[in-house]
Amino acid sequence: MVWRGLVFTVLILHFVLVCQLLLVSALDGKSGNTAELFERVSQSIKVKRYSEALNDLNAAIAVDPALSEAYFRRASILRQLCRYEESEKSYKKFLELKPGNSVSEKELSQLHQAQTALETAFSLFDSGDYAKGLEYLDKVVLVFSPACSKAKILKVKLLLAAKDYSSVISETGFILKEDENNLEALLIRGRAYYYLADHDVAQRHYQKGLRLDPEHSELKKAYFGLKKLLKKTKSAEDNLNKGKLRLAVEDYKAALALDPDHLAHNVHLHLGLCKVSVKLGRGKDALSSCSEVLNIDEELLEALVQRGEAKLLTEDWEGAVEDLKSAAQKSPQDMNIREALTRAEKALKMSKRKDWYKILGVSKTASVAEIKRAYKKLALQWHPDKNVDNREEAEAQFREIAAAYEVLGDDEKRAKYDRGEDIEDMGMGGGGFNPFGGGGGQHFTFTFDGGFPGGGFGGFHF
Repeated sequence: MVWRGLVFTVLILHFVLVCQLLLVSALDGKSGNTAELFERVSQSIKVKRYSEALNDLNAAIAVDPALSEAYFRRASILRQLCRYEESEKSYKKFLELKPGNSVSEKELSQLHQAQTALETAFSLFDSGDYAKGLEYLDKVVLVFSPACSKAKILKVKLLLAAKDYSSVISETGFILKEDENNLEALLIRGRAYYYLADHDVAQRHYQKGLRLDPEHSELKKAYFGLKKLLKKTKSAEDNLNKGKLRLAVEDYKAALALDPDHLAHNVHLHLGLCKVSVKLGRGKDALSSCSEVLNIDEELLEALVQRGEAKLLTEDWEGAVEDLKSAAQKSPQDMNIREALTRAEKALKMSKRKDWYKILGVSKTASVAEIKRAYKKLALQWHPDKNVDNREEAEAQFREIAAAYEVLGDDEKRAKYDRGEDIEDMGMGGGGFNPFGGGGGQHFTFTFDGGFPGGGFGGFHF
């Protein structure tokens, strides 16, 4: 009995010892597995494999629904991904297990701030307040939800709308590095290159997106719109080079109508249209097109020169000189610009002198006989003796008529005048030729004995 009791006691003690060892081992294993789990989750987050991290946490919670740390970490990941409703549920479950936890309460508050800010940013995008929308994203949403793809896509849309194309390319580059098949990022990045007039790169982005989804409506619209623009532009340039100017005008206008906001490309279309209009002698049209170019790029030298030519066509002599002088200063070695400036300065100078043809009422191609007849008629009409009531006006008019004939009635002087050359003593406003001599106001009679200014005033008696 004693031995039997001793053996039984030893067996009981051994059983207890084994159970204790098994329990300690189980607990140690669980602790080790939990630590390993959270380490794996941390590594997944570092390399932005959020799905793997969430899968691990979900599996751990399924095994141990009381594992509070797993709820907290899951809530944090979901917040970063801006899956706000799911995140909020996990935070609340954690707070049930760990009431009053300040860190969790703070992050839950940040979640609500980010959620509200994201909704506001979308509203600001719709209303056209792009700068304010970007501010909400950068300062709130992407601070508390740095992995939020919706916020990142919205940000590049805002940047595109704000015409910050370089930033769009940079930001979409980060998105595509994480997900090279992101269709929205491919589309938006392609549009940024498009508006920078880097059409080849834009086209490659559109094509890649369409290979992934051939029926993507926005990518199809962007791709075929670009192809149509390039085709119409080439047609306009070909017609210009072939001398088919009116067809070129139609093509340039059609290309401009395809996308009025594409300034980086339209500047060249406007310039082409300006050059064609100058060639056609359409001064007003040319002036309008060249001004459009300079509104986009005020430093474009060729547009400045062409606008000078357009102003010559519209007889804006001073404006032409101003534009061409500015162009000559920018490119002093360009002889074509210097020649155009010389023509403009000559035209301006000629515009300030008296128009003897207009004074006699004849055309610039009038014959000598036509000029003589016109002079005779006007001289008789404005003879001071026939205009006693308005003698001063008549004398002034007669002086102008005589000065005009003094130039146009002489072949050599007329040729110099037509060339824009200076002619001494040709009666510029009464300072030179004066049929009344110095005796203004004296009585005189006027008869024609065949004499005319230039050949003597044999028929005048003073």
